[in-house]
Amino acid sequence: MDRTPGDTARPTFTEEVREAVTARAALLVIGVLVLQLAFITSYIGAFHAPKPKEITLGVVAPQQLSEQLVEQLFVLPGTPLEPSAVRDEAEARRRIHDRDLEAALVVDPRGTTDTLLVAGGAGASLAQAAEAVVTRAEAAQRRSVEVVDVAPAAAGDARGLSSFYLVVGWCVGGYLCAAILAISAGARPANPRRAGFRLAALALYAVAAGLLGAVIAGPVLGALPGSIPGLWGLGALVVFAVGATTLALQGLAGIIGIGLAIAIVVVLGNPSAGGAYPYPLLPPFWRAIGPALPPGAGTWSARSIAYFRGNALTGPLLVLSAWAVVGAAVTMVCAAFRRSPAEQ
Repeated sequence: MDRTPGDTARPTFTEEVREAVTARAALLVIGVLVLQLAFITSYIGAFHAPKPKEITLGVVAPQQLSEQLVEQLFVLPGTPLEPSAVRDEAEARRRIHDRDLEAALVVDPRGTTDTLLVAGGAGASLAQAAEAVVTRAEAAQRRSVEVVDVAPAAAGDARGLSSFYLVVGWCVGGYLCAAILAISAGARPANPRRAGFRLAALALYAVAAGLLGAVIAGPVLGALPGSIPGLWGLGALVVFAVGATTLALQGLAGIIGIGLAIAIVVVLGNPSAGGAYPYPLLPPFWRAIGPALPPGAGTWSARSIAYFRGNALTGPLLVLSAWAVVGAAVTMVCAAFRRSPAEQ
């Protein structure tokens, strides 16, 4: 209806701005800016200058040479290697498959060419870094190196990154599912029963997402070998852990909790996950936090299932389980404290 001369005066420009962009919206936009800058800082900080640091290297050599060689490799500038003596090549191979070692140097005392054992399934960049460091050290002794990949990545897994991308997809599904469940009826659940329903819906979604992700990465695209049931279980745990954490943060902070979940999983978790650059190539901060966050624990576990016979899974699975259990518990506690007087 058109205004008449007697109607209230038209809002001023300042009033229209305040109505269009409320104080709450302005604060949320500032939060988005902070999150964006944190994203840029975290990814560039983690990836802009990878340097090998303390790559665990087994050294197989005659006893009279072993200690001397380990010492020489240990004092290389920048400490790129963490060498230790290993009894024989068979033990070195076993420890690489157990994920106790990232590479092993097998010395041939009767010749000038030694063998470097690497594991491409743990990440091509890590294998290449170990090769570069050891090749330089050997060249200084007028020796050469032949590289043997004892746990190669699958033909369809370029640079061993499929495990990382699979876990990233699971993580994205986890926090998006939780966000949708919350936004559809308020960020904070009104009562414990509703919180329980949300967690149950998230669990069903996690089971489906885990299975479909494992099937796509395995039989459909041929990117990852390994146990489909193993990857399915891992995927369900990753999705539920991230989703439950997101629900918990929403219970604590409302809609802002979605941003906090993105900060933990995307801003901090993805660059520190050991995907593009495994842990020995990351700066100290990202290397320290990576194993304790869902993307890092998930990436390590997926690679173990695909290429290392399921070894070294206990720690990462405990990390994921902790995020899942604590997230679910906090979600329920927050809902209990929000019960209306009529429900108490």
